[in-house]
Amino acid sequence: MPADPITVVGIGPDGWPGLTPEAQSALATAEILLGSPRQLGLVPSGSFEAVAWPSPLSEGLPRLLAEFRGRRVCVLASGDPTFHGIGTTLVRMLGVDAVRVIPHPSSVSLACARLGWAQDQVQVVSLVTNPVDRLHPHLQPNRRLLILSRTAQTPAEVAQLLTARGYGNSTFTVLEQLDGPTERIRTTTAADWSADVDPLNVIAVECPADAPILSTVPGLPDDAYESDGQLTKREVRAVSLSRLAPVPGQLLWDIGGGAGSIAIEWSRHHPTCRAIAIERDPTRAKRLERNALNLGAAVTVVEGPAPTALEGLEAPDAIFIGGGATAPGLFDACWNALRPGGRLVANGVTLETEALIVQWYKTYGGDLVRLDVHRASAIGTMTGWRPAMPVTIWSVTK
Repeated sequence: MPADPITVVGIGPDGWPGLTPEAQSALATAEILLGSPRQLGLVPSGSFEAVAWPSPLSEGLPRLLAEFRGRRVCVLASGDPTFHGIGTTLVRMLGVDAVRVIPHPSSVSLACARLGWAQDQVQVVSLVTNPVDRLHPHLQPNRRLLILSRTAQTPAEVAQLLTARGYGNSTFTVLEQLDGPTERIRTTTAADWSADVDPLNVIAVECPADAPILSTVPGLPDDAYESDGQLTKREVRAVSLSRLAPVPGQLLWDIGGGAGSIAIEWSRHHPTCRAIAIERDPTRAKRLERNALNLGAAVTVVEGPAPTALEGLEAPDAIFIGGGATAPGLFDACWNALRPGGRLVANGVTLETEALIVQWYKTYGGDLVRLDVHRASAIGTMTGWRPAMPVTIWSVTK
C-alpha cells in the first residue's frame, strides 16, 4: 500500500475547466497520473508523469501500485469513481483509508438531469463488462432504464434486442459526451434507431405500457425455455425457489440442471445473484447455456456428473438437487460444501429418489411436502383435470 492515500479524481468530457478547485489542486501536486489515454488527454501537461492503464487492467493494476509505492499518485476516472468505477476497485484492494475520492457528476445523474427523470425511479444497467443479454430481466412494462454503454456499437445492439423482445416501440434516447463541448442527445424508438454514435454514450429506454411481461418472480411459463422435457415445471419451480430463498449476492448450485430453469430464475431474482448449473449431458448443457443467454441470467454451466463435477467449485449459499440424487456420495458432497445457514432443496419424482429424501429428512430434519398439480384438459366436449406426476420436495437449512 502506498505511503500516502491514492487520490481518485472524477472527470467529465469538459475536462480541466469542469473540475473543482480541490480536484485541480490534487492533479497539480501529483507525481504520477494514471488513467486511460482519453482521460489523460483531458488534463493539461504538468509536473506529473502520465501513465496509461495497462491491458488487462486487472492484472496490471497491482504491479503499477507496487511500482509507484511512496509516490503521490492520482487516478483519473470517468464521472463518479465509486459508480461502476476504478474508485471502488482501489478501495477493495487497498482499504478505505488508503484511497481519497473526489467525485464528479456521474453519467446517470447527468442523464437524469437532461431527461427530467427521478434517479430513484430509474433502473441502471451496466453493459460495460456485461453482455447485452443481461438486459432481459429488466425489460418490463412502464420501466425506465439507463444503460451504460461499452462501445459505440452498444446502442445498436440494445435496440436490436429490444425489438426482438417486442419492445421496439420503446422510447429510445442516446446521450453522447454528456457535459462536454460536443454533447448530443437523440431520441427515436428502438425499432427505428440507426445512427453513428460516439463511444462515450448512455442509453435511456422508456418501456411501453403494453410490452410483453416476463416477470422476475419465480414460475416463468414452461414455454419460455427450450427443453427436451427435462424441465422443473412451473408450479413445482415456484415452490422449490421459495424454499431456496434467493438472496442478492448469493450463489446457487443447480445439480442436474436440465433446461436450467431453477438456476436461471434464481439468477433473474437480482442482478447480483449467481448460479452454477451442473449437467452431465452435453446436449442439455448447451441447451441450458442458450436458455440462460436468452433470459439474461448469470449462470455458469459445468458439464459433467455430480459429485465429481463439484470438486473445486466455489462454496454455495444454496443447493438444488433436481437430478442425480441417487448418485453415490452426492448428498454428502453437497452438505459438506454448503455454507452455514445455506439452504438445500431436493426434488424427487421416482420412488427410489423419494426413499432417499425421506432418509435425509429423518436424519437432518427440515420440511417435507408432496406437491400434486392437476391441469384442466379437454375430455370430449367437456373439461376435466389431468394429474401430473406428484413431486416430493425436501428443504433444509444447514
